[in-house]
Formats: sequence, structure tokens, C-alpha cells
Amino acid sequence: MTSGRPAGAPLLLRFPFTGRWVAQNSPADRVPSHGTHAFGSSHAIDFVAVDEHGHSAPRGWRSAFATEPPDRFIGFDAPVLAPVDGTVVIAHDREPDHEARRSPLTLLPYLLSQSRRAQQGAGGLAGNHVVIAARESGPFVLLAHLRRGSMGVRVGDVVRVGMPIGRCGNSGNSTEPHVHVQASDSIEWSTARGIPIAFAAAAERAGWMPRNRVAFDVK
Repeated sequence: MTSGRPAGAPLLLRFPFTGRWVAQNSPADRVPSHGTHAFGSSHAIDFVAVDEHGHSAPRGWRSAFATEPPDRFIGFDAPVLAPVDGTVVIAHDREPDHEARRSPLTLLPYLLSQSRRAQQGAGGLAGNHVVIAARESGPFVLLAHLRRGSMGVRVGDVVRVGMPIGRCGNSGNSTEPHVHVQASDSIEWSTARGIPIAFAAAAERAGWMPRNRVAFDVK
């Protein structure tokens, strides 16, 4: 898929997975989508794998009162695919996959510690992540929160749309296994600016952006 686009048009990507997913923190609902322009994340989007009922994992006492193991979730270990042709410029794979948190009892303390993770830099926020440069000067596409040890690419590798690059995990600033996608004009994260993106399920389709909490299927 080409990265060339008219000025002001979104960068067109392919979905980096197959199956049923739901969007969270979508720029179709608000910008900046994650409440900040920092780290080039103004137009970022999160994707959570769900079942036919829209659930990311079974409900039980742990989901109400405690943390949960990440492998309890449908998305954990799901293949993550390259959404754009390009060259890998970052492949970070040393962050642990931590427990998931759906319970308000565990979620609130975790959210309050977000600033500490931000101080750890890209690894603390994005966890295990890959950045693909669509061209040498960008744009740069980030896929974050991958499973530790699942990285299938290295810096310098040339990738094509649909190639496996890793697996969905729960590393970094993540409360349950999901895939975070964003595009930016730089990988100097302190000054990077976010770039609008859109997704196409096939090369011939026009791009679109899923809205929050609406499930969709990718074949």
C-alpha cells in the first residue's frame, strides 16, 4: 500500500489483524484521541479483540475484584501484521506483559501511576513496539503493546502490508491486551506530531475510521 497522499488527507493503512475487534480511544470520536498531543499520539487508536458478544474475556470474580492474567483475553497472542509497506526503524522487545485490570478496584490505582510510566519513556508507555517508516523521512507508523518475545522483525527489515511483525500483548501502559496504532511525522517523541490515519480492509477500499465501541470484522 502506498504511503503517498494528498496534503491534509489521512495516511491510509490496512488493519494490522484479522478477526473481530472493537475500537477504543478513536479519533473518529475526539481529537486528541488519547487526551493529549504528546508523543505524536493525537490521532492514535486502540483495538481490542472481542467475541461474538463483544466481550474481550470471560467475566468472573477476578474481573470484578482483582487483576487477571493476560492470556485470559481473546486478543492476547493474536498475530499483529504490518499495516503499511516500509522499513522497520524501531523494534523494542524487552518489556514484561503484566496483569490485566478491568476491575475499578485495580484500574484506578494503575491509572494514577501513569505519570511514572511516562517518565520511563517509550518503553514505559508503548511497551514492546515496532515503528515502520513508510518512507525514509516518514510518516512513521507505531504499533504498541506487543507480547514480549513475539517480535518477528528487526531494525532495517523491509516489510510489506500483511507481513507478521509480532503478537498482541499487554506490555507498557495497557490495562488489557490490545493493539495501539498511530502515525507521526517523527520518532523524536518529545517533538513528534500526530498524523491523521484511516483504515482500509482491502487495497481497493476507501479508508474509514471505526468509532468507539462498535465491533467490526476483518478477514
